[in-house]
Amino acid sequence: MSTSEQKPDVGCLKVSSKSSPASVAGAIAGMVKDGVSVEIQAVGAGAVNQAVKAIAISRGFLSPIGIEIACVPSFADIVIDGEYRTAIRFTVDPRYTRGVAQPLGDDAHRPVPEIR
Repeated sequence: MSTSEQKPDVGCLKVSSKSSPASVAGAIAGMVKDGVSVEIQAVGAGAVNQAVKAIAISRGFLSPIGIEIACVPSFADIVIDGEYRTAIRFTVDPRYTRGVAQPLGDDAHRPVPEIR
């Protein structure tokens, strides 16, 4: 087994208080669909707020195609401009994939009902 097969790819997204939650959500959804583990890093209350909104929005993007996600928060000590700061890091991984039929043709505009 090669090194890349042993350790999954990880994409780190740095979110600020000015980040667009919808844009970050699109990045999260795209990476999860590609099988990449996503880490989101935020420093400060405003950045954490935007990150949490992005995770919720990305769930809305992924759920209709059968992908549910799990989010695990943790602390990370980082250095910004020579100062030590504490960041909140969210690890987002697919929890499970449901077998949901994808709409085709004229049905493509209709939302797929969620099965719980």
